[in-house]
Amino acid sequence: MSKPLIGVTTYLDQARWGVWDMPAALLPAQYPRLVQAGGGLAAMVPPDDPSAAAAVVARLDALVVAGGADVEPVRYGAAPDPRTGPPARERDAWELALIDAAIASGTPLLGICRGMQLLNVARGGTLIQHLEGHVEALGVIGRHTVKPVPGTLYATLAPEATQVPTYHHQAVDRLGKGLSPSAYAEDGTVEALELPTPGWTLGVQWHPEMGEDLRLIRGLVTAARARRG
Repeated sequence: MSKPLIGVTTYLDQARWGVWDMPAALLPAQYPRLVQAGGGLAAMVPPDDPSAAAAVVARLDALVVAGGADVEPVRYGAAPDPRTGPPARERDAWELALIDAAIASGTPLLGICRGMQLLNVARGGTLIQHLEGHVEALGVIGRHTVKPVPGTLYATLAPEATQVPTYHHQAVDRLGKGLSPSAYAEDGTVEALELPTPGWTLGVQWHPEMGEDLRLIRGLVTAARARRG
């Protein structure tokens, strides 16, 4: 059986390599390595015109919305907190369109950190703009425990409390339409949420690409294979 094609969204930022210093579509290598370790083929999906989102998703077997910059608060009707980072408007627009297209088509979707927050915003939810205690130190991935909600999709993949790699200062506030929390941190922060139907739609607040647990990505790959038939 051929491996499913898993698209992974990218940063769009200024970067330096060799003699070059110019805008670049960036993706930390841990993301494609995670997809490959889970049995999929990884394809980078850089920002494009939002009108192209449905056509892009149609060519994929599944989609991963990667971590990155804070979602611009105007997207969920809030004024920016001074601690909210600078906006990535082109990426916000593109990834929100991708999420809508994936849900509409039933394409399996995994949102990671920012990707989970965008999933919530895409469904009309809001975010807490600053949260203490979920960043160990600047540029350092920490770890904490998440507990699954019994009976959820996430709980079928990881039924026990699990230590996960974490690095975020924002979190889900009001849940978006149709979304259900599927894991919590010990302080009550929503650490995973999902859309029960249609398809396979899951968001996690932590960074599975920075750990060794492959259950999430294997679940996505399995869903991608099942959808393709």
